Amino acid sequence: MTRATLIMLVFSAIAFWAAMAYLVMPAWWRHYARTHPELDGVPGITQTASGIPGDPLNLAIIGTEQQVRAIFAAARWAPADPLSIKADARIAADAVLDRPYADAPVSNLYLFGRKEDLAFEQAAGASPRERHHVRFWQAPDTGTSGAPIWVGSASFDRSVGFSKETGQITHHISADIDAERDHVIASLNATGQLGSVMPVPDFHTTRSGRNGGGDPWHTDGTLMLAVISALPAP
Repeated sequence: MTRATLIMLVFSAIAFWAAMAYLVMPAWWRHYARTHPELDGVPGITQTASGIPGDPLNLAIIGTEQQVRAIFAAARWAPADPLSIKADARIAADAVLDRPYADAPVSNLYLFGRKEDLAFEQAAGASPRERHHVRFWQAPDTGTSGAPIWVGSASFDRSVGFSKETGQITHHISADIDAERDHVIASLNATGQLGSVMPVPDFHTTRSGRNGGGDPWHTDGTLMLAVISALPAP
């Protein structure tokens, strides 16, 4: 084989790889994600108990409830405490006194006619004023593997204040919900328990709005769909 032939083969291989990696496979994944039956009919935005638009959905996970709980525990996310008068009083006091509350409750949002099935959080500061958090609802349809699909709404709580819509005390979220979506996926991916992650582009046609607390949000419109590969070893 001549040197010129070898160079030609190398360049051809690089060109083939580039076409597959940057054109063919992304197009295939976009088609696969758009036609994923589990996401058909899933609303794009949650609601508050009063029917006011809440936080947008921005990610989904395929796996059993046991797998979802296990991967978040491995990623060092804590399950949120249920709402109660005692928990509400503690989160208010800890926010004012700058004390930690790693599993502070989250307010209820609604999808498919019910409040969230699971909620996780990760502290980002000395008190519950600032935290990463995500809520999940099990979708009516299962994944192609037969495993449940959990659609989620992830956002970053930047402060505690009064809702502009209701006047109630609430957390205020950061407007960039894509950054929180990416943070959740990155932390789960670091556990080594995700089998695949694929974007679902144009999940949102409306790319900005305000939630039930009056906080603005914006997105590139993409929902990230992750598949849990297997349970960790005991």
